[in-house]
Amino acid sequence: MGPAQRASVVDEIFLRTHRGLGTPIALQGLWRTADPVDLELLRQVHAALRVGPLGRRVIRPRVPGARRSWRANTRAYPLEFTDGTITNAELLEWAAEQGANLDPEYGPGWRLSTAALADGGSIVSLTCSHALADGRALVLAVDDALGGTSLRRPSALVKRSSSKSTAPEADCSGAARTVGGPPVRSNTSEPMTSTAREADRSDARVNAALAQESREPSSDWSDAWRQWSIVVRGTVRALRQGIPERPARAVPDREYAVSAQGMTHSVVLQCPAGDWESAAAAQGGTANSLFIALIAKMLWASGFPGEMIDASLPVDTRDEPRVDNDLSMTEIAIERADTPATIREKARIAYERRMSSPGGMPEELLQVIPDRWAYALSKGAGERDILCSNLGTLPDSLRTLGPHRCTGVAARAIHPGLTANRLPRTRLSGYLCHIADTYTLAVVSLDPERVGTPEILRALAHETATALGLTITLW
Repeated sequence: MGPAQRASVVDEIFLRTHRGLGTPIALQGLWRTADPVDLELLRQVHAALRVGPLGRRVIRPRVPGARRSWRANTRAYPLEFTDGTITNAELLEWAAEQGANLDPEYGPGWRLSTAALADGGSIVSLTCSHALADGRALVLAVDDALGGTSLRRPSALVKRSSSKSTAPEADCSGAARTVGGPPVRSNTSEPMTSTAREADRSDARVNAALAQESREPSSDWSDAWRQWSIVVRGTVRALRQGIPERPARAVPDREYAVSAQGMTHSVVLQCPAGDWESAAAAQGGTANSLFIALIAKMLWASGFPGEMIDASLPVDTRDEPRVDNDLSMTEIAIERADTPATIREKARIAYERRMSSPGGMPEELLQVIPDRWAYALSKGAGERDILCSNLGTLPDSLRTLGPHRCTGVAARAIHPGLTANRLPRTRLSGYLCHIADTYTLAVVSLDPERVGTPEILRALAHETATALGLTITLW
């Protein structure tokens, strides 16, 4: 059964974080506009997202060893509009709150929100569980909803017929909910029950069409047979090389007081693309190696004591536009003397190889054993001192929201509900994107001991960027 029809190993790693097994993580796209965004326009975007590739949820298999599958799901949180206005200083804190209660298995896995800014503009946030999509996939889903490159739902989203059918997976409400205020009704006179019935019919139509087009079997039995065959053959092959060594603990203990305030802090900076590329070229690097150097130097500037920083670099492995977790990880070691030029060469070599499972054991093993065992075996996988995720150039469709020009577009990961005992090894994460004539970098600190306030992180970003020859503007 193809990977688009069943949850991948990476999907399930992120799914487990919703059950307290790992660092909670959600992906977020942010748009800033110079003027207020029309609510009706956002309702249309919300409706497009509901029936787009993010409109799916995880279904548990009935047969031990079979992978979880994806099912079409138009159930979604209503468009959320925050009452009043928020200031620039409150913007990223407000955005972080939009990641609460996302659940791609038992509840809606994404949320579209907006708020008015005190400067007269608007901020729009799309937040989704990482189990639904990786960073590039979130960009593709938005592009699809905004009328850019059209995406077909993967044939994974086939609703298996059963006499024990589930309740209709309709929209949670027919209204746009106002946070701190009354509901804002959409322009319809239909009662909510009618909305639910229409959503259910929408799911049925989508799944019926997908069932007809799918040529691959969807049986849990056949998938379990496939999985166990891979695991047994792969394990035997690995054991021929000897019993694998127990993996070194990738996540060192990080003890903080339970009452510690603010496990994470964020900053978003913008730089003219010409300035960024000129600064990179002047130092013998590329836009990407300058990005990696900036994140590493920020970590050292925060007081990180090591002489070497291990950097995790996500790699987009999709061969066609699709919304899923289609990525692998590689890594480089950065020394204090490294420059954008030397990092460029290290990254070039690293992108030719990938992190793999210990001892050559098949990664499918993680899908046939209980979740807690799988978590114990994969804990800390891909985590290093810093994470540098380059999302590349964003589609032109993201430059505007209808008639509203975007003055800033950013993407990042957030960590809703993160507590001290679930902090990862990663101390600093960076998410770079290029749109129009601007590079935008979102930086997230996960080191409350050294970066205790947003102001500290803003100062680190400004000082480090300036030292690298960059002229930046902070959100």
